[in-house]
Amino acid sequence: MMIHVCCSANSGGDAQLHCGHKIMRAIIGRNGISPAKREGDLCTPIGTFALRTVYYRADRISRPRTVLPIIPLAPTDGWCDDPASADYNRHVTLPCSARHELLWRDDHVYDLVVIVGYNDAPPRPGAGSAIFMHLQRPDRSPTEGCVALAEQDLRTVLAEGANAMTIHPPGTSL
Repeated sequence: MMIHVCCSANSGGDAQLHCGHKIMRAIIGRNGISPAKREGDLCTPIGTFALRTVYYRADRISRPRTVLPIIPLAPTDGWCDDPASADYNRHVTLPCSARHELLWRDDHVYDLVVIVGYNDAPPRPGAGSAIFMHLQRPDRSPTEGCVALAEQDLRTVLAEGANAMTIHPPGTSL
């Protein structure tokens, strides 16, 4: 099942995610969307991407229902965002000498996280990394390029069998 993320010009990080006949409030990158995503630009990439794997904090939340592969997170899980590393835009086991993001976080943003198949087949250094679907912050602040949903909405998307996502430019009709 394909899900769709739509936003308007100058959305300020607000978007809508369409899953079947359901429309959910989504949060995207602080600088909106871009057809030419670059590392650190705070944009969400435009395009159609497979949903790869679900990670979740088994110590905090129950296992979600999904057709995707699912893996409980561990404190040693990270994601490489270092364009100079051979592990760029890939899961890494900590400790890791390359720059990386922690997947086991003190906040709840990655209690449920879906790896989006952006720039991963193979990764192009500097074209952007760590594009995920994850949980919204309590203040619903924009992401660094990911798509964020409320926990119940993300659980619904996974339970509905979503396995791909299209992020549309402003003005696109579904």
